[in-house]
Amino acid sequence: MRSAAVFLALLLCLQWTWAQGESGEVTGTDAETEGGNRQEEVQFEIQGVRAAHDQSSSQTNISPDIWAELKELRDMAIEQKVELRNSKSKIEKLEQENAVLETRMSSSENEVAELKRENAATQARLTASESKNAVLEARMSSYEDVVKTLQRENKVLETRMSSSENEVAELKRENADRPKVAFSAGLTDAGHVGPFNTEITLKFSKVFTNIGQAYNPTTGIFTAPVRGVYYFRFTLWGGRPSAWMGAYLYHNEKKMTLSYDYNDEHTYISASNALILQLEKGDVVYLALYPGSGVFDDSFNRTIFSGFLLFAL
Repeated sequence: MRSAAVFLALLLCLQWTWAQGESGEVTGTDAETEGGNRQEEVQFEIQGVRAAHDQSSSQTNISPDIWAELKELRDMAIEQKVELRNSKSKIEKLEQENAVLETRMSSSENEVAELKRENAATQARLTASESKNAVLEARMSSYEDVVKTLQRENKVLETRMSSSENEVAELKRENADRPKVAFSAGLTDAGHVGPFNTEITLKFSKVFTNIGQAYNPTTGIFTAPVRGVYYFRFTLWGGRPSAWMGAYLYHNEKKMTLSYDYNDEHTYISASNALILQLEKGDVVYLALYPGSGVFDDSFNRTIFSGFLLFAL
């Protein structure tokens, strides 16, 4: 009975020792010192139990295996203390790692906040850019409408230009195909011509222009190269006093007009006239001096005969 009580007291001592180790109130060198003291106390208590057991061994019949169990309990207590120390070291290491992770987490949170601010700024710029793009698109659409209108107008102008070019080309072809006829000539540089008793053809020998070579200065006759409408004009100059000055304009054998005047003073007189005639190809036109009259011409070209084709028929 006494041995059971001693065993119970020993278990209580071991339980108290474990409780002290688990409480974590003593750390570092103090824990090691205290652990050593506790180990010595346990050994002392075990020795006391052994002494008590020796004293009472003669009186009781307790099994000797209890000492082995007590030793095993002691070893278990020591192992628990070692494991507690190792666990504490692991906990401290984990706490350090947690501190590092918290620091990194805080840095990451700051980076995330900065990225959020940057994203907000980027979003604002993007919104502004989209607004500008919308304005530019609207302006571009307006410009495109203007361009389309101008393109339509250009097409109309191109059509009109093409038509005008065709008309010009047609006119050029017509002008190229139409004969060009024009002449102008002076009578003479010799001065007085006439008077004569009969009509004579005036030969305008000083040719100024003879396009188409329809006028013959040798005969003084114009011959129509094509059927058409022609314009003719002539001017006569007289310088003899008390004398007549005049001439006929002939179309073939027909007298078309007579222009004349009488110089009743000692001065110069003149007469002029013009006609538009429709001629057939081969018709002739010329001037014939009126009988008994004369004309005058010199380097000033006072007496001239001109004509040209208005249009062909």
